[in-house]
Amino acid sequence: MNQKVYFAGSIRGGRSDAALYGRVIAHINQTDMVLTEHIGDVHYSIETGNIPLDRRIYEQDTGWLKKCDLVIAECSSPSLGVGYEMAYAEKLLKPVYIFCRKDAFLSAMLTGDPYFHIYFYDNEEDLLTQIDEILAERTQKAEETK
Repeated sequence: MNQKVYFAGSIRGGRSDAALYGRVIAHINQTDMVLTEHIGDVHYSIETGNIPLDRRIYEQDTGWLKKCDLVIAECSSPSLGVGYEMAYAEKLLKPVYIFCRKDAFLSAMLTGDPYFHIYFYDNEEDLLTQIDEILAERTQKAEETK
């Protein structure tokens, strides 16, 4: 199944995990389609203060959220934008899968919301395995309903 995945990760909140995002996005793209590939670009600009640009980003990202099949968010680095995207996805009733390293802390607004599917991981291999299992399970369910 070629699911449309909205991948969310910190941009303005910090780019320390950008290379990881890129590898995760490339991995997902082997079976499904990531709408937000730019999140994994280590050279992606974190320019701020440009209101017309910010409005275009908002329109683009909310448009992708409307047409995606699911959201995968890596939340080890706190980000106001990612939190907003997840709440927006919840409003649209899009499935949201949150991933966080075991040594990081998630907001109670995420862990306390039963809508979100939250997964903690030890290392990148563990993260990719968990993502594979979710995507495979969703594909199997979709095929069974055909």
